[in-house]
Amino acid sequence: MIERKHIEKFENLELLANQVVEGFITGLHKSPFHGFSVEFAEHRLYNSGESTRHIDWKLFARTDKYFVKRFEEETNLRCRIIIDQSSSMYFPNKDNPSMENPNKLYFSVLCAAALMNLLKRQRDAVGLSLFSDKVYLHTNEKTSTKHHQYLLHELDKVLNQAPLMKTSRLVDGLHQIAKNIHQRSLVILFSDMFDNSEKSEELFSALQHLKFNKHEVVLFHVMDKSKELELDYENRPYKFVDMETGEELKLSPNEVKKNFQEQSQEFLNALKLKCIQYKIDFVESDINVGFDPILLSYLRKRAKLH
Repeated sequence: MIERKHIEKFENLELLANQVVEGFITGLHKSPFHGFSVEFAEHRLYNSGESTRHIDWKLFARTDKYFVKRFEEETNLRCRIIIDQSSSMYFPNKDNPSMENPNKLYFSVLCAAALMNLLKRQRDAVGLSLFSDKVYLHTNEKTSTKHHQYLLHELDKVLNQAPLMKTSRLVDGLHQIAKNIHQRSLVILFSDMFDNSEKSEELFSALQHLKFNKHEVVLFHVMDKSKELELDYENRPYKFVDMETGEELKLSPNEVKKNFQEQSQEFLNALKLKCIQYKIDFVESDINVGFDPILLSYLRKRAKLH
């Protein structure tokens, strides 16, 4: 079990997520989102035959036209958060991951909790999907406080699960989840995009499936850039262990560094290109950079949708 001593001063994951959000919002004064409101309403033309309950009579007196007040319940966002919890997401392997020193899964979970905090503030509906070798959780999208607490509880359980060498079935998982998102939503995926499929096209096809039903999709490609892309290690022998299969390999990083970087960059470029083709927002999410880019990307997408 992961001992989270680093959050002893917080009661639970929600308070930790609140800290991330509050710190982010405090820094919004220099951004175009300064002053964004979680309370909003607008008007639309009244349609003959519908209820007159929400007609704005004051506006009618000024314009001689019938307008209906449209509240946030009618315009709120539906958001589906998807987290890849396969064993590779526990990299770097740490006994006590923290905000300051996270692994990929901890980073993804805390980002998801912070996004859920913003969704709750804006009265948006959120659903959660968790998968690795299979889909472990796929909830409905709801706005209630009870549902919000339930999702936080599920995320907290993820943080307290030890890695079990669960292989990633990204292709199968994404296809299954995509089939079960029945209403147009903003789909947010946290994944390192490591899959045991030998064909990249299968992975890209599964990613494209998330665009089904005109969903808006954001891929947060979670990685430890220095270790997984740049292979930044000391020039000495290491024992590398596959976190999904347990296979071990002893080598000196400098012996394979050039070839590794070329192949890693080739895959990354192909992934970015496919996201452009599929109109998926691609966000490089280096766990060593921090949480603000994640929250800002969400706000930008949400602003576009409204």
